[in-house]
Amino acid sequence: MRYPVRAGVAAVALALTASLSAAAGVSKDLAYPTDGNLTAEQIIEQTYFVNHFYAFDNYAITKKGRDITVLVIKSRDKKPTTNTLERYLNNIYDDGVIKAQDLAIFRSGKLKGTGMLITDYEDDTKSQSYMIWLPALRKIRRFAEPAHDDAWGGSDFTFGDVTLRKPFHENHELLGKETFNDCLGFIEFGQGEHTRFTKNLPTAGSCDHKGKEVYKVKSATKFENWWYDERVSYIDTRTFADYRTEYFKNGEAIKVIDRDWVSLGASDDPRAVGWGYWYGKTLATGNQTWAYIPAKVNAVNATYKKDWWSEKTLRKIKR
Repeated sequence: MRYPVRAGVAAVALALTASLSAAAGVSKDLAYPTDGNLTAEQIIEQTYFVNHFYAFDNYAITKKGRDITVLVIKSRDKKPTTNTLERYLNNIYDDGVIKAQDLAIFRSGKLKGTGMLITDYEDDTKSQSYMIWLPALRKIRRFAEPAHDDAWGGSDFTFGDVTLRKPFHENHELLGKETFNDCLGFIEFGQGEHTRFTKNLPTAGSCDHKGKEVYKVKSATKFENWWYDERVSYIDTRTFADYRTEYFKNGEAIKVIDRDWVSLGASDDPRAVGWGYWYGKTLATGNQTWAYIPAKVNAVNATYKKDWWSEKTLRKIKR
C-alpha cells in the first residue's frame, strides 16, 4: 500500500489499473431481509448498505462546539499525528445518474483546509469522480478514481476500505455464525503523546459488541497480485454492521480494521447505525490509525443548502 502525505492527493492522480466486468450494484432501496437464510453475497450487500448509510437521506460527522472527529495516525516508535475533519454523505438523488456524494473537509493538522468531494454514480461500471480543494494553491483539481490500495488521508485505511470496494470486487463465502467475543482495538498513548484533540479520547477499546451474534464471511479479492488475498469480516446478524475485518496474504494476517457502530435511533430500520470510531493496524509495521467520532457530531437527515455538495463549498473552505 502507498501512503501519500496530503489527503491522498497524490493517490487520486493514479487510475485504477484492474478492469472488472459490468456488475449490478447495491440498491439504495435494498430491503431489510425477512429470511434469515442468507447467502454470503446477500450479507455483504447488506453490509455495504450499512457502510454507505443508505438507511438515511444523508449522514454527517460534523463539528459541535469543541467536539469534532479526530483522525490519529501513529507509526511505531513515533509521536502520533492528528487531523480533525468533517464528513458529509448525501444519498438523495433521483436523476438516474448520481447515486451519492461524499464531502470531506479537514479542519486542522497537516491537511488543514483540504477538501475532497467524491461523486458515485448509479452506473457501477463508471468510475467515481474526485475534486480536491488544495488550500496552498487556492484551486480545485479534478482527478480520476484513485487506486483501491492508496491510503485515505495517509492513514491505514485505503480508498478501497473507505469508498471504492464494492461487493462484486470479491468472491464471498459464508463461514457460519459465531459469538463476537472481543473488545475493539484502540490507540494507547504514551506520556507526552497527547494533543489537545486527543486528551479526552477513551483509554480503552469499545466492548459494547462483545457477546453479539455475528456472521463470519470470507471475501477473496478478484484483483491479481493484490496486497491481500482474502479478508474475513465479523458482521452483526441483526444490523449487518461489520465490527471487525481481518486481512490475509499468503495465509498470514497482515491488517485489521475494527469499527465501533452506534445506534442513531433515527429509523425503525435496524441498519440505521452510525460510527463511533474506526481503528486500523498494519501488522508488519505496527502503524495504527484511529478515527474517533464523538457522539454529538453524528447527524442524520439534516437540511443543507441545495449546492452544499459542490465546488462552491470546496472554494469556501478556510485555511
